[in-house]
Amino acid sequence: MATIGDVARAAGVSRSTVSYALSGKRAISDETRRRIEHAITTLGFTPNAGAQALATSRTKVIGLMLHFHEDEFAPAVLQYLLPITDTARDLGYDILMVTDVDGPEALRRVTKTGMVDGVVLLDVTHDDPRLEPLRASGKPGVLVGLPNDPAGLDVFDLDFAAAARVLLDHLHGLGHRRIILITPAQEVFDRGVSYSWRFRDAAVEHAARLGVEIHTHYGENEQPSSGRALRAVLDAHPDATALVVHNDGSAAPLPMTLHEHGVSVPERLSVVSLYSRAFGRAFSLPYTAVDTSPAELGRLAIHQLVKRMEDGERAGPYGVHLAAPHLTDRASTARV
Repeated sequence: MATIGDVARAAGVSRSTVSYALSGKRAISDETRRRIEHAITTLGFTPNAGAQALATSRTKVIGLMLHFHEDEFAPAVLQYLLPITDTARDLGYDILMVTDVDGPEALRRVTKTGMVDGVVLLDVTHDDPRLEPLRASGKPGVLVGLPNDPAGLDVFDLDFAAAARVLLDHLHGLGHRRIILITPAQEVFDRGVSYSWRFRDAAVEHAARLGVEIHTHYGENEQPSSGRALRAVLDAHPDATALVVHNDGSAAPLPMTLHEHGVSVPERLSVVSLYSRAFGRAFSLPYTAVDTSPAELGRLAIHQLVKRMEDGERAGPYGVHLAAPHLTDRASTARV
């Protein structure tokens, strides 16, 4: 296995110069850097991560904190992981995924022991107990999901209230005045995940402003209960002309559920939803929808976190970044 000394000899420089090239602690000429990079490639040299961490006080590792809940639809959570891990790798960082049930204690452990340079929080709740340990750790942190108090942290999320208004305006413009809204499961509300009520409350408020009758019902995330619940809701509101689905567990089986119930789209019922393009392709969903943008949010979050880790105070003020909703019309709605 090649050593740093082998690289130094091949490049015709000192060991310390190779160390500076790897750590970035001192400036070296472009020509010298090219010789070192050529030697590293030729020899197949891999820097020792532990040694680099001691030399630079950086691990080049990002902690990804999340917990899978039984009330969540797993494919919807997983669509955030790939853009986060891919972007981190592209920027030269590895991901340490931490899924402990005791999130605050796990966060203290990985930050206090210096295992990570920064932290990403997924599955963020309104009063998330991980926020204070993260602030106290002194490590940069970024959240994918909006908490009640984001002070001192960067937050990335979809503007769910705006998304509700976009979908309601679309249906209202087509003449729909009686609408069903399927929300996330009740457990998601109870757990304090704010996107659930940010969308629902904005939809109810905007419907009242538009003079639209809207009926809200909790969704289910598992089959066959999801299909049964949706059929019961449709039977309870036979005069509804439109359906808004804000629940991945209900959206995924929706084509099959509507077909089995004899409901044609958009002739009998106009349907709109929220999901990512990748999620729609995976479950063959043909509905007009607002893109939840997990890939965009994941990439932006990692870029901002790396900027914080590498630039410190020069990275600028912390802030909440809400992605504007973009509606894709897939012809699942019709005028009434």
